[in-house]
Amino acid sequence: MTDWIDAAFVRGGTSKGLYFRSDALPELDTVPAQGVAGDTSAWDAIFCSALGSPDALGRQLDGMGGGISSLSKVMVVSLSTRTGVDLDYTFGQVDVAEAVVDYSGNCGNLSSGVVPFALLAEIISAADGWHVFRLFNTNTGKLVDVGLTVVDGQAAVAGDFELTGVSGTGAPIELIYPDPAGSRTSGILPTGAASESIDVDGGMIEVSVVDAALPVVIVPADAIGLNGDESPESIDAKVPSTLMIEELRRNAAVRMGLCESPETAPQVVPKVAVVTSPKPTILLDGTTSAAEDSDVVVRMISMGQTHKAVPGTGAMCLAAAAQIPGTIVYGIIHRSEHSVPGPEVCLGTPSGVVTASAVWDEAQKTVTAASLFRTARVLMRGQVAVES
Repeated sequence: MTDWIDAAFVRGGTSKGLYFRSDALPELDTVPAQGVAGDTSAWDAIFCSALGSPDALGRQLDGMGGGISSLSKVMVVSLSTRTGVDLDYTFGQVDVAEAVVDYSGNCGNLSSGVVPFALLAEIISAADGWHVFRLFNTNTGKLVDVGLTVVDGQAAVAGDFELTGVSGTGAPIELIYPDPAGSRTSGILPTGAASESIDVDGGMIEVSVVDAALPVVIVPADAIGLNGDESPESIDAKVPSTLMIEELRRNAAVRMGLCESPETAPQVVPKVAVVTSPKPTILLDGTTSAAEDSDVVVRMISMGQTHKAVPGTGAMCLAAAAQIPGTIVYGIIHRSEHSVPGPEVCLGTPSGVVTASAVWDEAQKTVTAASLFRTARVLMRGQVAVES
């Protein structure tokens, strides 16, 4: 039996996903939030069917998904009843190969599409001009401020802002995380250390575990047999390195307090950032990014695959790490000719340079804000087919 559910297909940043009004979905006893246990099976079945999971062939041809983690996502949006907050939203990462939805983290890229969708779906309304909307992300229990221009009652699409990883230009959307530290853990440095050693394949690897907007494990590329400037496809094809990355990720999840054992580590978090010093890098479009264009070169691993750009929240976490003395990123930047006198950090990704910002409070020893710019566009609205 086929059910048709109101939805929109939206590009947010360098990701795409299905967006739903919460009242178009079955009501849950407990909205997925901060790892709180609850029965999400009614939502899970809808999301997996709509996106085409599970698919052992990894293509999701029988659904709206695109076969990779950045194209297999959902957002659920509702009007907020919280004081001073405009919208609540929940992010779901749908596994490609298995019928599994992970709600353990937020998505910075798709967060940029929440307000455009909410305006289109008439969840909220706004006069023309620049507005800052306050959002509450249920996954992390954190606030997100979204600044964008409204034209004719809808989020502006046309503009001259170039987003690395997306062709053409668009209207800028600013994402500001006013309190990013400890999105899923105890704080900015979940273990209290800027760097530490974690056992991987019988050896100890020096890493940094940082949680600002997103829990991330930062590891030097050479520690896992990589140069750090490889293409995503090349990294994914290096089985020894990918196995090390996944073991590192799961062991770090335990160290960060995200789970009790490596076997029970969430799929979405932590993500792994493979980093190296600035160097000339061949990008996905065949051009070369000069060493001086970036402060650090990064390859981010998400759901077992190398991201073709960088997750938005991951970029902000790396910007935060760059401000903390003793982290792997801080060391790379300050050993090179590059320095970061202010909050902005230029990240060299497979698609080009991404700039993110983080503000470090020396007195509190934490990051008090993180931000970056994205673009977004609603690609389709209507109803999506779900088999029941």
